[in-house]
Amino acid sequence: MLAALVLLQTFSRELLVVDFALNQATITARYCVNKARPMLHCDGKCYFAKQLKKQQDQENKAPNSAKEKLEMLPTAFLSLVPPAPICWASLPTGYGAYTAAWVPARAAQGVFQPPQA
Repeated sequence: MLAALVLLQTFSRELLVVDFALNQATITARYCVNKARPMLHCDGKCYFAKQLKKQQDQENKAPNSAKEKLEMLPTAFLSLVPPAPICWASLPTGYGAYTAAWVPARAAQGVFQPPQA
């Protein structure tokens, strides 16, 4: 569902063009402001240009609001999630608590000498 909404928003201009192409006769009959002047051959392009301009204005406003929402998100999320308590008793103590696993099972048997060319 979310993917469909994202696709609709992404391809909104293309959907507007397809809608105009499919319904051009209806748009010309209902919305064209140049119906009385057929010699202009407007055929609903005036209405289509208005719709494209309207959508362009909406797209210009949208990035600002999306940016504001994105900037607000981390602080809102952090205020909702309480920090996890640290349980110091469960941590290993003493020298070498973490280094025991790092010691190799076999000690090095000498210094490696590369072959002479």
